[in-house]
Amino acid sequence: MKAIMNRSSVFATIALVGFATAINLPAQLTNPSALSASAMEMKDATGLTAQQKVDKVTQTKGQFGGGDQLRRFFFGDLEPLSVQPGGAGMVVNLYNKATNVTFAYCATFDVVVAVKSGKVMRFAPEEVK
Repeated sequence: MKAIMNRSSVFATIALVGFATAINLPAQLTNPSALSASAMEMKDATGLTAQQKVDKVTQTKGQFGGGDQLRRFFFGDLEPLSVQPGGAGMVVNLYNKATNVTFAYCATFDVVVAVKSGKVMRFAPEEVK
């Protein structure tokens, strides 16, 4: 009988500790100061933060294959804003709401020809040539 009482007290203690931990967990998650700055800037499957992706696309601007990189980094997040003359005929201005950045993309050569912060409907002609 004593062994049964000891087991039930052990299980009760484990349950109470688990419950107490669960109560404190949301407070830690909802308190931004409890999280480090690096945890606030989330990395995805690529291992890059959103800003690092924008920086990489900016570095490879004008190089063939840059469009592939753009699609891979921002799959499903690009909203077409406008079309304007440039590149090898026309470029499409694509906006990413999550990063607040607009990319000018030339589909003929699969290159990003311009990158600018904010929602840009039209780039300067010398930026998209």
